[in-house]
Parts: sequence; C-alpha cells; structure tokens
Amino acid sequence: MGPEIVDRFIALAGGKDAEFVWIPTAADGDPKVDPASTFLAKAGARHVTVLHTRDPKVAGTEEFVRPLRTASGVWFVGGRQWRLADSYLNTRTHLELIKLLKRGGVIGGTSAGATILGSYMVRGAVSGNEVMMAPGHEISLGFLRNTAIDQHLITRHREKDLLQVIDRHKELLGIGLDESTAIVVKGDRFEVIGKSKVAIYDPKYKPAAGAERYYFLTPGTWFDLKKRHVISTSPK
Repeated sequence: MGPEIVDRFIALAGGKDAEFVWIPTAADGDPKVDPASTFLAKAGARHVTVLHTRDPKVAGTEEFVRPLRTASGVWFVGGRQWRLADSYLNTRTHLELIKLLKRGGVIGGTSAGATILGSYMVRGAVSGNEVMMAPGHEISLGFLRNTAIDQHLITRHREKDLLQVIDRHKELLGIGLDESTAIVVKGDRFEVIGKSKVAIYDPKYKPAAGAERYYFLTPGTWFDLKKRHVISTSPK
C-alpha cells in the first residue's frame, strides 16, 4: 500500500495520536505481532494495540474488547477470511466494531481483511481460496451492506470470479479491489484511491454487445453505492 492509502486511513481515524487496533487473526499460525512493526506505527501512529484470538468466547469478553471502546481506527490483516468470521462474527467484538463506526471511527483491511468488511464472504472455504462460495462460510462482518468484496483482482487474474457470486445472489454488489488500491467509504458513497483499479459487478448492469459484464473505476472516481452508479463530480 502506498502512502496515499496509509496516510488517508490514519487521517480518517483522527491522526497519529489516535488509538488504533491491529487485528492479525486472519494470518497463518499463531500471529504474534510487535505493535512497532505494523505499518501504522511505521507511518507515525503512536498508539497501536494488537488484538487477537481465535476463540469466540474470548472475543465475547469485556477484557478483550476494552481497547476497541476507545479506538478510532481498526485494521484487519490479510490471510484467510474464514478465520476472522469464526473468531468474531456475532460476538461482543463484532458489536464493538459496529459501535466504533457509529461514533465516526474507521475500519480497513488488506486482502482477507478487506473481504471480511463486506456482507457476503467470498473465498471462505477452509480447503482453499479458489472456492468463491463456501456453504458455512458465506457471512462476513457486514460493515458494508449488500456487498461481496474480492481482492488482488488484476494481479491474480480474478476479474471474472465475482460473476458467479452475483449471478446466484442478485441482491449483492460485487466490488473487486486490485492491489495498491482502496475504496474510502463514507455513507452510501465511496472514492477510489491508490494506483490501480476497482471493478464493479452489478447484476443489473447491461454491457454493450461483446463487452464484459463488469466495469472498472480508476483513482479519483466516486461511486454511489445506493444508486449503483458513478458520480460525475466529487460530492461536497
């Protein structure tokens, strides 16, 4: 991630003196992270707490969620998104994350940490990340409602993978993020930032003859999530 993404995230959380929580639960093994090694600390954030468990009972305790009560920025690290769902879905941790957003905080993530922010969890199979729809692992944390978020889109040649998801779940909007690229969501709108592209998969989209069933947004573009169309000018 370039500084345009890192610096924006820190600024949205309130700046370098804000309180941040770093969640590495999606990573392989038993991640033990030094807060000083995180990109947040390296970018100047002074208060970074690492929060990790794979036990939903622990995730439901007051002691575990205490750092979230005062945090204004949370970052989910990449790995396997099903680990995040198994650990935090419908726990007190999940509730505190929702409260953080309601009080004006920001939540972001890389790779699996981006997918978990949507409502439908793609690539959630324990057996491998090639499976797009895995019964038992299809529910994400739902901070961005009615969406399915994929990642590494162009770099890993995944451009067509979300089509099968929106064909089966026509209420969803598919959002494909390439590497070094992010969307900044505010209310029902988002802005594309970074160096590459974001793909939109809308079941109601009607492409021209011979064109793909998805389309790309470039950095600087604003998109209306409710109306599902590009905003021609930046919102005030």
